[in-house]
Amino acid sequence: MTTDVPQNRTRQEGFKEAILNRRMLICVFTGFSSGLPLYLLFQLVPYWLRKEGIGLAEIGFFALIQFPYAWKFLWAPIMDRYTLPFLGHRRGWILLTQLALLVSMGMLGFLKPEISFLTIAYLSAAVAFFSSGQDIVLDAYRRELLPDVELGLGNSIHVQAYRLSGLIPGGLALILSDHMPWPMVFIIVAAFMLVGIAMTWVIDEAIKEPSPPRTLKASVIEPFREFIGRSGLGPALLVLAFLFFYKLGDNMATALQTAFFHDVGFTGTQIGTIAKLVGTTSAIVGAMVGGLIMVKLPINRALWLFGFVQITSILGFAMLSLVGANPWALALAMAFEYLGVGLGTVALTAFIAKSTNVAFAATQFALFTALASVPRVLASASTGLIVEQTGWTNFFLLCTALAVPGMLLLFKVAPWNE
Repeated sequence: MTTDVPQNRTRQEGFKEAILNRRMLICVFTGFSSGLPLYLLFQLVPYWLRKEGIGLAEIGFFALIQFPYAWKFLWAPIMDRYTLPFLGHRRGWILLTQLALLVSMGMLGFLKPEISFLTIAYLSAAVAFFSSGQDIVLDAYRRELLPDVELGLGNSIHVQAYRLSGLIPGGLALILSDHMPWPMVFIIVAAFMLVGIAMTWVIDEAIKEPSPPRTLKASVIEPFREFIGRSGLGPALLVLAFLFFYKLGDNMATALQTAFFHDVGFTGTQIGTIAKLVGTTSAIVGAMVGGLIMVKLPINRALWLFGFVQITSILGFAMLSLVGANPWALALAMAFEYLGVGLGTVALTAFIAKSTNVAFAATQFALFTALASVPRVLASASTGLIVEQTGWTNFFLLCTALAVPGMLLLFKVAPWNE
C-alpha cells in the first residue's frame, strides 16, 4: 500500500484528494486500534468493578493506572531511536505493542475484583503501558503519513474510528455482561485487537528510508530543544498549558460516565444500546463534520468554534442528573455531549499534529498528547471523591467552569485571525 504524498499541496487544491485516498483508510484502522484498549480501561473496567461491588472512591483512584498515557514521552525516544528487526522502523513497534495488548486485555476478565483488586490494578497498568506505546508509534506514523492539508481530516477520521472502537468495550461488552461470564466478555473485546494487527501487516512504512536519531541522547534532547527554540520558552510553556486545560472540563465530565449512568438507574443493556450507540454516533458525526470543515477552516478558528460547543455540551449531563433514568433524556444528553467531544477532540488533535516537527514525530507527538491526557487521568482519580462530596449535578457544573481556562488561553496560543 503506497503512502508517499507531496507535502506542499495547497488547501484549495487538496479538498477532493484529502477525502478519497488510502491514507484516510489507514487512519480508520489506526484510530480503532488506538481507542480499543483505552475504552476498555476507561469504560468497561469501571463498570465491571462497580457491578462487582467496588466503591466509587476506589474506582476513581484506580484510574491512576492510566498514568502511562501521561508519561509516554519518557520512552518515546527509545521508539524513535531504535528499529526492531522485523517490519520496519514504525511497524515493528506497532505489532509488538498490539500483540501485548491482545494478551493482557484478554487476561483481565479471569480475575475477581473482590479478592484480586491489586492484581487487576497491576494488569490494567500493563494494558495502559502497552496502549501508550502503541499510541506513540501510531501517532508518529500518522504524522509522517499525512501532508499538512490533510492533518485536519486525517486526524478527524482517526478520532472517529477511535470513538467508534468505544462501542466494543463500552457498548457490546456491557450488553454481553448481562448474558455471559466476565472472562468471555474480556476475551471477545481483546479479540478486536486483531483488526489493528491485520492493518499492521498490510500497510507500508510511511517513510521508505527513515533517518532515526544517531544516538539515544540525541533522540531525547533534540525534540525538546527544537520545540523550545521555535518561539522561546514562554510561548512553548503557553502551548503546554493550553494542551493541559483545553479538555479538562470535558475529561472530568466523562471520567466516571458508566458509574454515573449506573447510579442514575440505567441497566447495562440501556447503557450499551442507548448511551454508547447515541454517544458514539454523535462523536463520529461531530468529528467527521469537524474534519471536513477543517479542510477549509484554519485550525485556530476551529479550536474557538468547537471549544464553545464542547463547554456548553457538559450541561447535558447536569440535566440528566436531575431528570433521572429517562431513556430520552439519556439519548439527548449523550448526543449533545459527544457532538462537542467529537468537534473539540479533532480540533485539538489537528493542533497537536501541526505543532509537531516531522523529524521528531514520535517524541514531540507523545509529549503533546501526554499533556492532553494528564487531565483525564487526574480527573478520573479525583472525580469519585468530588462526586461523593458534591453530588452529580454540582459536579457537572464544576466541570463546566473548569473548561473556561482552556478557552482563555486561545487568545495567546491560537488567535482567531492568525
